[in-house]
Amino acid sequence: MSSLADLPFEQVLDSLFGPAPVSIPLLFRLSDMAPEEMDAFCRFWPQQDGERRRVIIRHLTDLSEENYQVDFSPVFAFCLQDEWPDVRLAALDGLDETENPTYIPPIIARMTDDEDEEVRSLAAATLGHFLLLAEWKQLPAQAVQPAVEALLAQYQAAGTPAAVKRAVLESLGSTTDDRIPALIRDAYQSGRERLQVSAIFAMGRSTDSQWLSIIRQELTNPLVRMRLEAVQAAGGLGDEALVPVLIDLLSDEELEIQLAAVAALGQIGGDLAYDYLTELADDPEVEELHEAIQEALEEMDWLGGNIDLTLLG
Repeated sequence: MSSLADLPFEQVLDSLFGPAPVSIPLLFRLSDMAPEEMDAFCRFWPQQDGERRRVIIRHLTDLSEENYQVDFSPVFAFCLQDEWPDVRLAALDGLDETENPTYIPPIIARMTDDEDEEVRSLAAATLGHFLLLAEWKQLPAQAVQPAVEALLAQYQAAGTPAAVKRAVLESLGSTTDDRIPALIRDAYQSGRERLQVSAIFAMGRSTDSQWLSIIRQELTNPLVRMRLEAVQAAGGLGDEALVPVLIDLLSDEELEIQLAAVAALGQIGGDLAYDYLTELADDPEVEELHEAIQEALEEMDWLGGNIDLTLLG
């Protein structure tokens, strides 16, 4: 019996788009396709049922998140043109895993021209992924500069929907461009709650200590949404000065805030955070936090180089 790897590609497509449930093993044949296979896929795809396309692209997105050895990026890029917004959304989710800057222009096109507001917002958020890669020195700054300029233009355009504008601001927080801090501060001072939330998000993404006092203040905001965003931003800033306030938030009335505070302490690290979480790790009164605490302690061990690598053999 021949293996799936030996199955002619036309048969792969016929099976994937047939009446039977989608074969997950066959989907792996869409990774790293040869040029002629990609051409066949591009001819085949538009002719198929829209719901089937939606199911397949979502499976591919899930596989790309679970398995870093597969590469469906060309499929995702092609599907940015699909007539179904759900397919375009899934394709953007998939491209959030790639480090290839050649996909930046088609994502910019979705942000600026797509007829669906949710697609435009997610495209803006996906561009933020590339900006982060540049800040982490995994991509050259010049490779992502077109994304920075497109995001700035979209933020300043008069007709940009509010949801898209918020996503743009959050993504711009990932870059050290000198024009960004003023936008973040103006958004924070706007008096519009959702835009303020996005400004807090951008502050956390920036890892810029100039926002420390604002984040500390917002950690005690009576609005749960603002408080939660500030906790997550505190983890992004990574400043140990915020640890005492985060420890206080482990007693917050909202479990979501408590869990976020544990995660933030794991990101920040330091002796105070480590010792406090270690004490809580077996406390029966906070059993609902135990799993999150264990994950945070493991993260601190990794960051601190305290993992015994011989245990992983």
